[in-house]
Amino acid sequence: MIRKVKNVRILCIGDVVGTAGCSFLRSHLPAFKKLHKVDLTICNGENSADGNGITPKSADHLFTSGVDVITLGNHSFRRQEVYSYLDENPYIIRPMNFPSPQTPGRGMCTVDMGYAQVTVLNLMGQEAIDAHLDNPFTAIQRLLPKLESRIVLLDFHAEATSEKRAMGLYLDGKVSAVFGTHTHVMTADAEVLPGGTGYIPDVGMTGAIDSVLGVKKEIIINRFFTKLPARFEYENAASKMDCIIFDIDNASGKCTAATSYELR
Repeated sequence: MIRKVKNVRILCIGDVVGTAGCSFLRSHLPAFKKLHKVDLTICNGENSADGNGITPKSADHLFTSGVDVITLGNHSFRRQEVYSYLDENPYIIRPMNFPSPQTPGRGMCTVDMGYAQVTVLNLMGQEAIDAHLDNPFTAIQRLLPKLESRIVLLDFHAEATSEKRAMGLYLDGKVSAVFGTHTHVMTADAEVLPGGTGYIPDVGMTGAIDSVLGVKKEIIINRFFTKLPARFEYENAASKMDCIIFDIDNASGKCTAATSYELR
């Protein structure tokens, strides 16, 4: 018998960075989900492998830690060993606006929980990101009429706050929630937009606190002094998990509450 629920609680977790982020998530996610009665968990995992990108091993770590859907971004294809994994696992998605039909993986997935169907989308911005992508606005415009789920969430992986804000306002009333990733810094303006779409420009990061966006601080500070390229190494130290919970009305697909958290 399919249980009836009024609200679906969806947890969205900021970019998981390296061993520190993966370990912290595994240690804290199960209890956090139980405490907040989470129905579905989404996290951005494009930096989950040490040395950048995502690998089958780091993706499996996130899934076995309690993540239901992994979204990606500009580092989606940094590690070639993940290419076939992206094709085989329907619950890890990369930005749908990569232009080539030969690009590994897919840009969306639908999770059928019995009492609710949730579609998760992944898009990447164009402003201030070194990537040659299709326009994310026209990409989502083409897709919207084809979506069948009432509950739809978008991870918009983008740099520019203006682009993220514009996407949220464009999609207000058209999807259930839009959460930004990529900058690794949580913004303090989670809200429900007038049309019923939950929104936050950036959900933040899961990784080492005493770091620069998860990278060892000495490397980044020296880079700013010298302007020379440097190999990034992730910090492995005391960590945090930035995240947001969207409460979605199961009948209408509208967001009723958007609450952000920083777990240390």
